Amino acid sequence: MAAESRRAPWVPLVATLVAAAVGIALGTWQVGRGQQKRDLEARYEQLGRDAPITVSAAELSAPDVDLRRVHAHGTFEPGYSVYVDNRVMHGVAGYHVIMPMRVSDKRYVLVNRGWVAGLPDRSRLPEVRTPSGAVEVSGIATVPAKRPFELSSEVMEGRVWQNLTVERYRKAYGLPIQPFVIRQDSALDDGLTREWEPLDFGIERHYAYAAQWFLLSATALIFYGVAYVKRRRNNGKEKQD
Repeated sequence: MAAESRRAPWVPLVATLVAAAVGIALGTWQVGRGQQKRDLEARYEQLGRDAPITVSAAELSAPDVDLRRVHAHGTFEPGYSVYVDNRVMHGVAGYHVIMPMRVSDKRYVLVNRGWVAGLPDRSRLPEVRTPSGAVEVSGIATVPAKRPFELSSEVMEGRVWQNLTVERYRKAYGLPIQPFVIRQDSALDDGLTREWEPLDFGIERHYAYAAQWFLLSATALIFYGVAYVKRRRNNGKEKQD
C-alpha cells in the first residue's frame, strides 16, 4: 500500500503531460494546415493573373488547371445536363446547372453555368435557356470532390444530384469529358445567376483551432501546477500538525 501511495502522485503528472503533448501536437498540425491553405490562396491569386488556358480536344491534367482561368469554345449539350440540388442564393433554394460543352468531336468539358431558382413543385425542374449554336465561355477550372456526408443515400435521382464529381458524371453518361468543371463567370443571355462567392480556404479557422489546442495544453499545465502547489501546502500543514 505504501508503494502504491508513493506512485500515485505521478499519475496526474503523466496524464497532464500527455494531454499537453497531444494539444501541442494538434495545435502545431493546425498551424501547418493554415500555412498550407495560405500558400494555396497565394497560388490561386497568382494563377488568376496568368493567361487563361484554352480548353480543346487534348485532355488536360486536373492538377495543372485547378483554380486556373480557362476559356472554351463549343456547343452546349442540354440533354446531358445535371441539376445540383440545395444551392441557395439570397435565401432562395435552387440548383446549379451543370452542362457539358462539346469542344471537339471527341471531347467535352463540364460547365457550371450558374444558379436557377427551384419551382414550388419539386417534381418539376425549372427551364433553362440554352444557346443552340456555338458559344464562348470563360471562368475558373475547379475539381469538385465528393462530400464526406451526403444529404441522402440516393445522391443521383434522375437529373437532380446532391453532389457532382467528374468521375460520377463519367460513370453516369459515359462522355469523354475533361477532368474538371468550368465555373462560368462570362456573360450569357440565359437568365442564370452567376454570383460566385469567393473561395474560402478556411485559413482563419485552422488558426482558431490551433489556438484552442494550445490553450487546452496551457490549461492542463496550469491546472496541474495549481493542484501540485495546493497539495504540497496541505502536506506541509499535515506534517506541522
